[in-house]
Amino acid sequence: MSVDDTTPGHAIRTGGQGTRVNGPRVLVAGASIAGPALAHWLRRWGAEVTVVERAPELRPGGQAVDARGIAKEVIGRMGLDAAVRAACTDTAGAHTVDTEGQVLETFRADDDGGDGFIADIEILRGDLSQVLYDDTRDGVEYVFGDRIAGLAQDTDGVDVVFAGGNRRRFDLVVGADGLHSELRAMVFGPHERFLRHLGHVLAFFSVPNEFGLDRWLLEYQDQESGRSALLRPIQDATRAMAMFYFDAADFAVDHRDVAAQKALLRKRMAGMGWLTPDILAHLDDTPDFYLDQVAQVAMDRWSSGRVGLLGDAAFSSSPMSGQGTGLALVGAYLLAGELAAAGWDPTSGFARYEARMRSFVEANQEIGRLNARSRDLPGPDAEPRPDFAGEWFTELVGRAINGAELPDYAGVAELHNIPAQPPTTH
Repeated sequence: MSVDDTTPGHAIRTGGQGTRVNGPRVLVAGASIAGPALAHWLRRWGAEVTVVERAPELRPGGQAVDARGIAKEVIGRMGLDAAVRAACTDTAGAHTVDTEGQVLETFRADDDGGDGFIADIEILRGDLSQVLYDDTRDGVEYVFGDRIAGLAQDTDGVDVVFAGGNRRRFDLVVGADGLHSELRAMVFGPHERFLRHLGHVLAFFSVPNEFGLDRWLLEYQDQESGRSALLRPIQDATRAMAMFYFDAADFAVDHRDVAAQKALLRKRMAGMGWLTPDILAHLDDTPDFYLDQVAQVAMDRWSSGRVGLLGDAAFSSSPMSGQGTGLALVGAYLLAGELAAAGWDPTSGFARYEARMRSFVEANQEIGRLNARSRDLPGPDAEPRPDFAGEWFTELVGRAINGAELPDYAGVAELHNIPAQPPTTH
């Protein structure tokens, strides 16, 4: 590992640039899940990859994310099944409870073959990010503490200006920088053109496990107010992850103003029963607080010339879908594969990626909208809550979990005379 000057204003670089033969230079913005997953496959097919992340290091913690259906197949093809499962939360299932803590309903992690409400692969976002980073760090250049400040593309490449002052040229640029993607705003237009607020807010943060939490997630729902409070286990048994949902038709708090977000959470959770007051008592001491609107991203296209988007930046389905990580992993596999299969031609590669992903994305976004609607407060203008008991919903869930074909791209490198990198073994 090589490290540049670490004084303020300088980026930290890890890993190194691979030997460039025929593959392109690709810049990926974002080092959470979608970005490192894409870096894995791009490098596998012979590309020279740089990942830039505005945070000074990988962000730990975060909400628990799931892998179901074909997303598990992608993890297996990456050679990371054992590493991912070793970092999982080991959640046995979920109980919904009343204000006294009495169990009302139970969901098990082995329901529906491990693809149910609680998936058998459930892992904290930060832990999955770490697995993906560890897998790619030796063959991918990671630049932390920096970001794309500007870019200009022509028919042959993209000139990028970084906030730290560096200027570099790449063949392709991909934004995997989340719901509030700076690259999307820079290339495609302002956030309000693409964000669709679903009328709810989600918050989560870690707390000491003083609640006797074992391997079971606990959720309390206040039916009158539409609010929810949850506690879920994590690998560190001395701590737990707390989560809150509440209705918010109007949401105007800046996603980086943590003080305002905490004040909003306290205000909206006032009077909430169950363990809520005890959980909120740790709000000022938690190291990993997050709060944001529950939103989706709707775009007609996920690419413009040599610049493309992936994951939440392109097609956020919202936490209400439970499939954001699956979309990121499957999307990374298909994007890298289709670009390589097209000989790295962006017009053809991006188009085939979008064609393969679009219906899969739409099914997952529909799941997210339905789940959000099921939590809406009743009222004269409210839409009726969806009936999840019908066959239509079972069919929709099937498309949302397994609704994309995963071609075998193993022959791509040989076809284009690209020295593909071997998969990491774990």
